[in-house]
Formats: sequence, structure tokens, C-alpha cells
Amino acid sequence: MTTQKKKLSLKDKYQYLTRDMAWEPSYQKKADIFPDEDFEGIKIVDWDKWEDPFRLTMDAYWKYQAEKEKKLYAIFDAFAQNNGHQNISDARYVNALKLFLSGVSPLEYGAFQGYSRAGRQFSGAGARVACQMQAIDELRHVQTQIHAMSHYNKHFNGLHDFGHMHDRVWFLSVPKSFFDDARSAGPFEFLTAISFSFEYVLTNLLFVPFMSGAAYNGDMATVTFGFSAQSDEARHMTLGLEVIKFMLEQHEDNVPIIQRWIDKWFWRGYRLLSLVGMMMDYMLPNKVMSWAEAWEVYYEQSGGALFKDLERYGIRPPKYQEQANIGKEHITHQIWSTFYQYSQATNFHTWIPSDQEQQWLAEKYPDTFDQYYRPRFDHWQQQHAKGERFYNHTLPMLCQVCQVPPLFTEPDDPTMLSHRQIMHEGERYHFCSDGCLDIFQFEPEKYVQAWLPVHQIYQGNCEGSDVQTVVEKYYHLKTGVDNLEYVGSPEYLRWLAWKKLGTPQAPAGADSKLDAA
Repeated sequence: MTTQKKKLSLKDKYQYLTRDMAWEPSYQKKADIFPDEDFEGIKIVDWDKWEDPFRLTMDAYWKYQAEKEKKLYAIFDAFAQNNGHQNISDARYVNALKLFLSGVSPLEYGAFQGYSRAGRQFSGAGARVACQMQAIDELRHVQTQIHAMSHYNKHFNGLHDFGHMHDRVWFLSVPKSFFDDARSAGPFEFLTAISFSFEYVLTNLLFVPFMSGAAYNGDMATVTFGFSAQSDEARHMTLGLEVIKFMLEQHEDNVPIIQRWIDKWFWRGYRLLSLVGMMMDYMLPNKVMSWAEAWEVYYEQSGGALFKDLERYGIRPPKYQEQANIGKEHITHQIWSTFYQYSQATNFHTWIPSDQEQQWLAEKYPDTFDQYYRPRFDHWQQQHAKGERFYNHTLPMLCQVCQVPPLFTEPDDPTMLSHRQIMHEGERYHFCSDGCLDIFQFEPEKYVQAWLPVHQIYQGNCEGSDVQTVVEKYYHLKTGVDNLEYVGSPEYLRWLAWKKLGTPQAPAGADSKLDAA
């Protein structure tokens, strides 16, 4: 009598996948097969200590993802068929999507490439499988994001060439340089940068504001892909914590290396997220919460608990977290002011916040907004009313490391710009902060190679040296259609027509033409 073989449990399947499929090489040296595993100085004693808390196997993974895809694309179809773009709160909201699609979605593809490469560098099968699944997740995310926003591309400007813009537009070098820095590091630093610092410590500050903002503003397509990705993000966050604890538990010599990486990638992530903070405070017609509130909840409280937990390994909080905690009151106002005056070189529109929005900002930032930032907006509003909408016809100098312009102020003096500079091998380099200067000084040979778009433009390497030629020929943007002032723009007038609000006369000087400014 024959008996059926007992069905493998999930635990057994995971064991076969992440342990029993590995083998010891017999005719090649392990150092030759995994050449990057040792060069960072990280010591791994026992790869079998690696544990993925989800213990997900490939058959279960594909089943779950397929079910999510069916639901996701059904909602995308319904959104398109019902002209969902007309149900958003206001056309200004779409400018946040332009920022997301050109600044964030390409990072998902960069993460896919990074995990694919990093997984190849680990001799431990568990880490390889975890990297493989996250790589597939990231590839899926960029695809679903593009599909969600492709509908908006039919009706709004500035979404037409996001991949091209990601590689060329000056301010998009901020997110691009973040992932280029991580992907050009070793595999363990890549995991610290992306799996831990970004996915675990900072990801809530990226995805929660965007997805909550989409829900508050009637964008069900974006909300849906956010929900579809949420279970993936939960795995990524759990993997991020596992990564850092695994490395710390393997050998005590790993602690100072990892501490340095945490300091670096916290600061790099904080600078990157200034774009998200600007979106939250200034680009959402219906606002969810302020950047300062989000920082307090998702970093100061959650991060405080996390680093308290990591104390037993000898890890302290990131070096410049106090400066970040102070900066939460200032950075969004400063960066929106910068984009307002340089909006001839962006792929989205800008505007002066309404009286109601400025009142909201004053309530959320009682110690800073009215004192330091409202007078600036009042002055620009007066100029606009006279037909002299302010544009800065230059482009700003960039920080050598984070590639954000040195537009932020000193932590202890909000009236003084923060600027650092040093000489290195006969060249002068500029930085926005002590944090970026520290990162440069530890490995200057990496950052002297940075391709800074504004510098390249003024050297004539971008199909012209004047801003308008670069914008139109190098960026593939239409001046006054894809950017400049929102009031009076084609999108503004189209929205009024859709909502049957008439076409009131735009304020003087708001005809969205650069030369009229």
C-alpha cells in the first residue's frame, strides 16, 4: 500500500529555500565568488543566524502578489472610466504627483537594481533570497506607480518624460544622487542605507504623507497602489530591522562601521525628505498633517524607541538628529520659497499659499511662520499683484554631497544661511551643513566625482548655458505649460472649465510666461 508524502510545512519550505539550496564551493574560492562581501570590513561569523520573520516562500509570494495585482488594476480601470481625475480636490494637487513620479518612482527602479546586485554579493542563502524578493517588489512598485499616474498624463502637463527628467532636471539630482550613492557602496552599506535607514527609519515619512495626502485629495488611483504596496513595505521594514541586528550580533567589530553608516544615511535621508515635507505643507490643497507633526510622530517618537532598543548593541542615535529636530520648524518654508523663485526650471507649478493656507501654517508653526516666512510671501504677493511675479533667472549652487542648494539656515540662527566650504586637493567644495561636510571628509574620493547639474549647465554641457534653453532642449519641458505660476496656467484654466467655474481674469503678471516676469 502506497502512502502520500506529507505536505511540507511553511517552515520546512523556507528551510529548503534559504538553507538547503546553498552549497559550499569545491573548485572555486568563496572569496572569488563573492568578492564584495569582505571589503567593507563587516565580519559575518554564521550566515545561518539570518532569519526573515515572514519566512515567505516563492509559491506563496507569487500567489499573494497575483491577487493584489488583480484588485489593483480593476480599480485603475474604474478610475479611468469614471474620469477620476476630475474628482480630486484641486488641480494644484497634481503637482505633488509630478514630484512623486519624477522624483520617487525612479528610485523604486534604482532599488530593484541595487537589491539585485547586493543579493549576488552575499554567500548566505537567506540574505540572497530576501534581496531577490525585495528586488521583485521594487520592480512591481515602479510599474504600478507608472500605471496609476499614466491616466493623469493624459490630462495634465509635466508628467510626459519623467525618466528623462529624473536624470537631468537640477533638483531631481537630490533623490538620484541618494540612490547612486547607495548603489555604488558595498552590499552591507547598501542594506544599511536602504533596508534600514530608508525603509525602516524613514519610510513612514515618505509613503504615509503621500498616500494619506492622496486619500484626502480624492486621488483613489494613488491610494490604491499605496495600499497594494503596503504589505510589501511591511516586509521591507521588518527586513531592515533584521539586517541591522544581524550585522550587529555577528561581530563586535561591526559596530563602529555600522554607526558611521547610520550617521551618514540618516542625514542623507533627512535632506532627501525635505522635498516630501514641502509637498505636505505647501502642495496639498487638503492637508493631512504638517511636516513638523510627521517628524515628531514618525521619527522623534518611533526613532527614539528604535535607538533605545539598539543601545544594547552599542549604537547611539544619529550624529546630527538634534539639528534635524530643530530644522523641522523651518525646512519646508525655506525649500518652497526656493522653488517659488526657481519654478521656471522645474516640471511643476508653484504659487503663493492662500490666506487660509497661511493661517494653517501659522497654527502648525507658531514659533516660526509668522516671524520669518509670512513677510516673504506678503512681499511676493504684492509684487505679483503689480504684474511683477518674482522669478530668479539664475540657478542655485548645489551642496557637493546631498545636492540640495545651501538654502537652509543655521540650527541656532534662522536668519543666517548654513554654508560650509573646504579645500581638497586644490579645489574648493561647498556644503549645506556639517552633516554633508562630514560625509565628504570621510570619503572625498567618492564625492569629488559628483555630477552637479547646475555646475554642468553653467559650463555649457547641457545644450546651452542659459536657463530657458536648457529647460526646453535638455529637460524637455515647455516653459509656461509645464512650470511657472499656477494661476493663469493651462492647467488652472482647464480645471476651471472642467468644474464649470468660468474663466476669471488671472491676476496681473500671472500669464505664466517667463519673459513677462
